[in-house]
Amino acid sequence: MLKKMLFGTYTKRTSKGIYQADFDTETGAISDVELLAEVGSPTYLALSDANVLYAVDKQDGQGGIAVYDYDGNQATLKQEVIADGASPAYVAVDEARQLLYTANYHKGTVEVYSIAADGTLTQTDAFQAEGSGPRPEQDGPHMHFANLTPDNRLVAVDLGSDKVYTFDVSEAGKLSEAAVFETEVGFGPRHIRFSNDGKVAYLLGELSSQLSVLDYDATTGRFSLRETVSTKPEDWTEHNGAAAIYLSNDGRFVYTSNRGHNSLAVFKLADDGSIAERVQLISTEGDFPRDFALSPDENFVIATNQNTDNATVYQRDAQTGLLTLQTKDIAVSEPVRLTFVK
Repeated sequence: MLKKMLFGTYTKRTSKGIYQADFDTETGAISDVELLAEVGSPTYLALSDANVLYAVDKQDGQGGIAVYDYDGNQATLKQEVIADGASPAYVAVDEARQLLYTANYHKGTVEVYSIAADGTLTQTDAFQAEGSGPRPEQDGPHMHFANLTPDNRLVAVDLGSDKVYTFDVSEAGKLSEAAVFETEVGFGPRHIRFSNDGKVAYLLGELSSQLSVLDYDATTGRFSLRETVSTKPEDWTEHNGAAAIYLSNDGRFVYTSNRGHNSLAVFKLADDGSIAERVQLISTEGDFPRDFALSPDENFVIATNQNTDNATVYQRDAQTGLLTLQTKDIAVSEPVRLTFVK
């Protein structure tokens, strides 16, 4: 069966915007990579259940969100929500409340938009983070992630101040702070994912190249640290930045990407959600794997290498979690985000 996949990219060199391709769920083959929409550096994408595509949009000195109707083959631009300054780094859709959230790395903000019946956006609220950290990259707040918790709060991750915010969200799209978790200084949190039961969260530290296991209290929205492990080899001394993190649907494995070491790390989980062991580090066969994805049936993993303009496909063993290289030379210009069409 062929499934559509979408690539968000930078447009600094050769890329023109958002690309789509066909993915064969039986063989893992990727074919017919083609330009879907011409837009400036759509580094993150989110597709709603109504088939409205929301993409990061960058223009001269301005940034925001581009809104497209997407029919599975073509994307038709219907709105651009643009403001002065940098574009956001993350986009997420709240289907239940019909809201959209963005996290802006350079501005240090979380912004909330209501989604109209036709998919267009109107801003309803914004949160400005404050603070900094000890590393050069932590000169101020740098929001890198904003998405829902399993109990429908909003969790926002600030790489700049080593904080994770939990917000209550009203039906009208207003935020109220419920809790703040502080990591070890210099951790540089980037993305967070949750276990199926919503009781455990996995927080990835870009600057520290570490993965923390957190307990989540749905009553209060508070996180507490359980343990922290490394995503890279102990003897790796060159630059590395952890980037993306995903869990297998069965809750048995966590996958993270390393930019610098240029690898995917595979962690086996214990029954209580703790890290049992890191079972694999495998090359992404390219440079700077900012994102990756598990295929819908989780039989394959696809990584995107931003600096070498290629995607890499692995076969995935569902029992062991281990990856086996299948294809490494799929041409995609400046790939960043990878997502499958539902």
